[in-house]
Amino acid sequence: MKPARKPARARRADAKLLADPAYARFLLDDSPFYLIARTGGRYNLDMQRIMKSVDMDVPRWRALMILRERNPSSVSEIAERTVIQLSTVTRVVQRLQRQGLVKLASRKSDARKTDVTLTPRGEQAVQQVRKCASRIYRLAFHDFSAREIEALNTLLRRVYANLDLRL
Repeated sequence: MKPARKPARARRADAKLLADPAYARFLLDDSPFYLIARTGGRYNLDMQRIMKSVDMDVPRWRALMILRERNPSSVSEIAERTVIQLSTVTRVVQRLQRQGLVKLASRKSDARKTDVTLTPRGEQAVQQVRKCASRIYRLAFHDFSAREIEALNTLLRRVYANLDLRL
């Protein structure tokens, strides 16, 4: 039998306590991390499905978007910004190189770093996948105001920064 739940007003007051996995009455539906992971998982499934139509996947899309903003970037910089393991990003970048979407070169100031640069073909791929991603964005946020999106982004950045405190 499910535990009895408090009225919504009381639950809001207890939301921080209810979201703590150590709390005796903790439920996944009260966990921001569960909701973030569930939303991210759904987003990734939808993105994978739509990206297949343009011969792309989410890790390559993320790497291309990083390069669109900071071109060139090192492989380690891409890994850091995408929060993907360096070994995985290395394979993603190699695949992008085989497709002719990026070129690789040793960094002149530090030969230990490999710079990744978008090619003109890579720029075209970025435009194509941005159209796909826009379809999902518009579906997910069609009933959100600009203020709500700004608030959500602010809160998520704050959570991310808090997690960077290292345990």
